[in-house]
Amino acid sequence: MKVIKTMALALTIITASSCNDAKNKVASEIVSEEKTRTKKEKDMNVLFVLTSHDKLGDTGKKTGFWVEEFANPYYTLLDKGAKITIATPNGGAAPIDPSSDSPDAATEDTERYNKDEETKALIANTHTLADLNADDFDAVFYPGGHGPLWDLANDETSIALIEKFNTQEKPVAFVCHAPAALKNVKGTDGEPLVKGKKVTGFTNSEEDAVGLTKVVPFLVEDMLNENGGIYSKKEDWAAYAIQDGNLITGQNPASSELVAEKLLESLK
Repeated sequence: MKVIKTMALALTIITASSCNDAKNKVASEIVSEEKTRTKKEKDMNVLFVLTSHDKLGDTGKKTGFWVEEFANPYYTLLDKGAKITIATPNGGAAPIDPSSDSPDAATEDTERYNKDEETKALIANTHTLADLNADDFDAVFYPGGHGPLWDLANDETSIALIEKFNTQEKPVAFVCHAPAALKNVKGTDGEPLVKGKKVTGFTNSEEDAVGLTKVVPFLVEDMLNENGGIYSKKEDWAAYAIQDGNLITGQNPASSELVAEKLLESLK
């Protein structure tokens, strides 16, 4: 009798243990599925749009995009797991503003970029903007440099792309001269996108300080004001970025980190 009781007790213990293991396995699988689902929900596909323009007006000098304004947001997002696609109006190599590649403009991020052969290869072989669709991305970012004043400000593909991102209420971010790309962009009400919104961008006094006021086709600060933006700024060269809804703008190269942080937070 004692043997039977002992066997019964053992079977009970084994059964209970098996049930607990099954429950724990199910619970573990549920947690794993939740983590996978959360990861998928937090995937970030970001489009970076760079200029194709490399001529600084009639000066005979070169321009393009500003390395720091690309590098800091690029690595900030990349290090957080973002998938980044780089495009230009013309496709192919994106021109770099020589001034941004000088020792005076060097930062930790530009030094990382200079050693990053994989990313430099992407810059040398950008996608053509017209081949991309806003539906495939969660946000768009435009780094500055003087180039955008000539091409992105009037590029119909870029204008339509920003308008679609805005219609979809996805983040649209710009730094320094890149708000030039907003010059002809309309909001859902048909008015300039920046009208009534808090914005910033390269200041008139900063443009004067670099001696290009009479070279550029228009001044970013003036354009944003003329389009009805609620423009604000800090002292020259100070880091400053502002967000109004899904629109994020930064004042100058030093503001690229702040823009990147706001963009990253908007994607969470």
